Amino acid sequence: MSTSTSTSTSTRTPAGELSATAARHLLLNMTPNGALGPEGENLFVVRRGEGPYVVDADGRRYIDGLSGLYCCQLGYSYGPEFAEVADKQLRELCFSPLWSSSAHPTAIELAERLSLIAPVDIEHTFFSGGGAEAVETAWKMARRYHSLRGEPGRVKAIARRGAYHGLTVGALSLTDDPGLTDPYGPPAIDTRFVSNTNRFGLAPEFADDRAYTAHLLAELEAEILAEGPETIAMLIAEPVQNRGGCITPPVGYWEGLRALADRFGFLLVADEVITAFGRLGEWFGGDRYGARPDMVTVAKGITAGYAPMGATLVSGRVVEVINRPGAVLNHGYTFAGHPLSAAIALRSLEIMERDRILDNVRGLQDHLAGRMASLADLPIVGDVRGAGFFYACELVGDLDGGGFSDRARADLVVDLIPRRLREAGLLARVYNRSAPLVQIAPPLISDRPLLDRIADILADTLVEASARL
Repeated sequence: MSTSTSTSTSTRTPAGELSATAARHLLLNMTPNGALGPEGENLFVVRRGEGPYVVDADGRRYIDGLSGLYCCQLGYSYGPEFAEVADKQLRELCFSPLWSSSAHPTAIELAERLSLIAPVDIEHTFFSGGGAEAVETAWKMARRYHSLRGEPGRVKAIARRGAYHGLTVGALSLTDDPGLTDPYGPPAIDTRFVSNTNRFGLAPEFADDRAYTAHLLAELEAEILAEGPETIAMLIAEPVQNRGGCITPPVGYWEGLRALADRFGFLLVADEVITAFGRLGEWFGGDRYGARPDMVTVAKGITAGYAPMGATLVSGRVVEVINRPGAVLNHGYTFAGHPLSAAIALRSLEIMERDRILDNVRGLQDHLAGRMASLADLPIVGDVRGAGFFYACELVGDLDGGGFSDRARADLVVDLIPRRLREAGLLARVYNRSAPLVQIAPPLISDRPLLDRIADILADTLVEASARL
C-alpha cells in the first residue's frame, strides 16, 4: 500500500529523561505504575510512527502488530493529510457542542456518511468521546426505548463471559473480569453473563457449527426465561470477541441472536469498537456474520487513531420511539462530535475508500489465516483463531489439561515471549491471564511481506518457548 511521508516534530528529549519525568508525573492506564521504577526504567516510550512501524525514544523501529491498541487502521504516515484537514477545520470552527438544538456541519456530514456504510436499518448516530461512552450510550438508549414503550421494568443486560466493554462505571458492569470490577463494588447495571463462542477445549460434537450454535442459543434462551424476558433491556456482544483471544462466532449465531431479541423484545447491540472500519475486511465486522443489530458501538478505527472519537449508531425503529413528541433524550457529552474529530473521521473514511483499504484486507486475509494456522502445530499453541487482520494464539503449558505451572508461566508468558517479540521488533499483545494468549491486529495497510514477517517472528518466538516446556 502506498502512503504519504511522515515527518516528526517531536522534541528530541533523551529517552532516560522522558522515562524519569513520566515516573514522577504520569499515571498510565491499566498499569502497575509503581513497578515502573523511580526513573521509569520499565517504561516503553514511543516517539514517532512511520507506515506500519513505530519508533521508540532510543530510535529503534518496531512493527506495530497491534495497531496502537486497534486504533491505527491506516498506520502512521497519513499525518500530512490529516494535518491539512485539521488546519482547515480549526480555522473555520474549533468547537461547537451538539447540545440543546445546536449542531455543526462536520458532525452532520459525518452522521450522514456513517448511515451510508452502516449495517442495514442503522440510520442515526449519537457521538461520544470513545468506546466506553458509546457503550453507556447504548445502555441509556435501550432503557429510554423500553420506558417510552411502557416497559420500565426492563432493567437488566446480558453480556458474554470474559467480555470487555469498557472501564467507565456503566460499561464496566457489562465487562466480565473480576480483577477489573471487584475493586469498585456492585455494578451499576444488573448484568447476566452467558457463554461466549470459544469452542476450544469443548466436546467434539461442538466442532459442528449447527450443533454449537443450537447449544449457545438454547443456553441464552434458558437464561432469558429464568430472569424473565420482561426484565431484559439489551444484549451486547462483539462480532469477534477480543478478550479471550479473537473468538469468532459459529455459523447462524448472530441470526439466532436476532431471532431471540425479536421474540423476547430486548435490543441487540453489536460492540464494534474494535471490529468496525476494516479490521475484519468489512466496514462493520458484524456484516461478515449476518448480524442485524439495533445499535452498533464504535470508536478506535473511526478516526484511524488520529483523534479521539466514539459513536453509537442507532436503528430507525429505536429512534422512532425515543423521538416521540415530548420525549427528551437526557444524555450527552460535552465533546461529542467535536468538529476536529469529525473532520478527521471523514478524511479517514475517504482515505479508506480512495486507497482501497478494505480490498487490501480482503486480498490478504486468507494468506494471513494460513500463516497463523501453521502455528497450531507448535507444542505451546493450543488454538489459533481470528479473522481478517485480527488473530490470537491460545497458549497451553506444561501441566496436564494445558495449564501452566507458576514457574513456566513466569518464565515463558511473563518473560520470554514478550521479551523475544520486542527484541525481534514486533509489538504484539501477550495476555497473562487464565488463558494466556498472543494476539496481533496489524495496521490495515500491511502488505504480504510485512504479514509474513509478523508470522515469522511469532513462529520463531513460540518455537523457542515450546522447547522450554
